[in-house]
Amino acid sequence: MKRAIRYLRFSNLGQSNGSIERQELYTDQYIEYNKILLVDSFIDRGHSAKTFDRPDFLKLQQFIKKHQGNVDYLIVDQLDRFSRDAGEAMTLVKKLQRQYSIQIVSVTEGIVFDYDTPGSYFRTGLQLLLAEEDNINRSIKIRGGNYTARAKEGRFMSNLPPFGYKKEGEGKERTLIIDEEKAKIVHFIYESYLRDIPLNVIKEQVRKMGFDRGGNMAVERVLSNPAYAGMVRAKAFKEHPGGLFPARHEPIIDMTTWNVVQNKMMKPDRSKKTLDDEIPLRGILKCHCGQPLSGAPSKGKAGTWYYYYKCKHSRHNNISATKAHEQLLQVCQLMSLSIQQVQAIKNKAEASLNEKFKENQAIAKEKKEELLKIQEKLYAVEEKWISNQINRETYNRWYANYNSEILTLNATIERYSKDPKSGYKLVSNHLTMLTDMEYVYNQATTIEKREFISMVFDSNLYYENGIYRTPTMMPSLSHNYLIMKEKGLLELTKKRDFQLEIPSGGAGGIRTLVQTWYKVSFLHA
Repeated sequence: MKRAIRYLRFSNLGQSNGSIERQELYTDQYIEYNKILLVDSFIDRGHSAKTFDRPDFLKLQQFIKKHQGNVDYLIVDQLDRFSRDAGEAMTLVKKLQRQYSIQIVSVTEGIVFDYDTPGSYFRTGLQLLLAEEDNINRSIKIRGGNYTARAKEGRFMSNLPPFGYKKEGEGKERTLIIDEEKAKIVHFIYESYLRDIPLNVIKEQVRKMGFDRGGNMAVERVLSNPAYAGMVRAKAFKEHPGGLFPARHEPIIDMTTWNVVQNKMMKPDRSKKTLDDEIPLRGILKCHCGQPLSGAPSKGKAGTWYYYYKCKHSRHNNISATKAHEQLLQVCQLMSLSIQQVQAIKNKAEASLNEKFKENQAIAKEKKEELLKIQEKLYAVEEKWISNQINRETYNRWYANYNSEILTLNATIERYSKDPKSGYKLVSNHLTMLTDMEYVYNQATTIEKREFISMVFDSNLYYENGIYRTPTMMPSLSHNYLIMKEKGLLELTKKRDFQLEIPSGGAGGIRTLVQTWYKVSFLHA
């Protein structure tokens, strides 16, 4: 009695198990009719025939090697269950017959492959080529469908939605919906990265906030994913160009911010940045020579650890961190504003933001008119391409140019269409905290303390002869600078254009105190 092993496979785990049951039925009938002894069966579920690297197929090969001479046939329902790569498949089936004396049997197609019989060899090769051709046609249809879905319909096609989104709807109506709670984490990732917070610190923070995507590069993938800017990426298909296309889901991040992040990621910062809660000013505070101060602990005679800020030049600063922090807290206390000053900030900010909103609306209207003109030019190029008035190379070049302009204009319109007062509303109720700046600093995390110092002193805070020094300080917080100097806390060397009045936002892009403080995380406390 002839002995055989059987191989069954289907590629899509979403299919019904009926595919395997059907293959079993047909192969069982063949085995029973031809009175063949079935030795073993090997089944690969959810594995493509594009490669032989499949779990049970590898076990099948090991079985053949181990039981060489004890098996006559390898039975399949159809040859495409075996493989869709005609060349690789022919090489393997020849090897099975020559080296192990095993013949491939295709039950449905009625083929018993015999390398020594020309007709059998030709027919087997033809069936494998037909299977490969069918696979190529299927691939073209799939790629064409994916291109249409992404580039024309703006659909997000991946099964797993990006972090910060959830899927809603069925079939072609299925789309991404913003998950508001997770979207806050996405905003935090982008804002932190633009504030030069080290990636390793960002990763630690977002894990605590509920970021649950695995992998060492999960945060980097969030930063590079165009879906967050309301875009989808499509690969080129035949004569159609690839690239980014507008999606139908709402963005979490505006296009301008996303583009800035992409440019920044192209120039990675290779320096290793570490933060220590005991010395939050490390790298932010500078020596009088201009060198950023490092920080490290030193062990005293009694075994107690003391922290110091040090300059790399041995004869320059070597400051007790405790002393430096106590001085800074006194400076913060003197930066506190009165209720009247806070009210003045509110009044000036509201007036400034109202004026800014009017300016933004005018700019948005102008950009919309530009957008219509560019879209008309793009339509004209497409019509010329359809009517064969221009070649593919010319079409691709102009399509890429116009599409890039459209993306930029859409991002600009989106940015200028937003009401800047919405950000002010979030912080207006917290402005009274400006009356106790020492509390503000104490409540901040290490990251927030560093950003606080960078903003207030415009990254120009120095230390010399036991006193802080700076040429630049946020005007609204410098009203007590003479008292700071008198107490030996901080000396402000004012520039000629230094003003004590509250700066207002406008066409020049000068930020108001409210706009600046909006980014400080302590306001969310």
